[in-house]
Amino acid sequence: MTPPGSPSGIARLEAIVHGRVQGVGFRYYTRRLANGLGVRGWVANEPSGAVRVVAEGPRAALERMLDGLRDGPPGAFVERIDEAWPAPSGTFGAFEVRSGWHGGD
Repeated sequence: MTPPGSPSGIARLEAIVHGRVQGVGFRYYTRRLANGLGVRGWVANEPSGAVRVVAEGPRAALERMLDGLRDGPPGAFVERIDEAWPAPSGTFGAFEVRSGWHGGD
């Protein structure tokens, strides 16, 4: 079911990926994954050593993205993912890698 106020068929995933996820190409892996799924949004490193992912697209594509985040690239070890599914903003034009910490859109 589409959340009230969201564009038809579009969902939003906000995920914090914990583990050995910095210094192993995780952000670029995530961008390739998102582009392959037609998902828009961004990924950035967190000061805590985690990686934050904000993505919007069809719910099924975001579920597949979440599965890919659990696997991660070679060299990564995903300990856990904290996920949330708030209402989408519909403001992303592409999926980008952001440098440094970003707390929002």
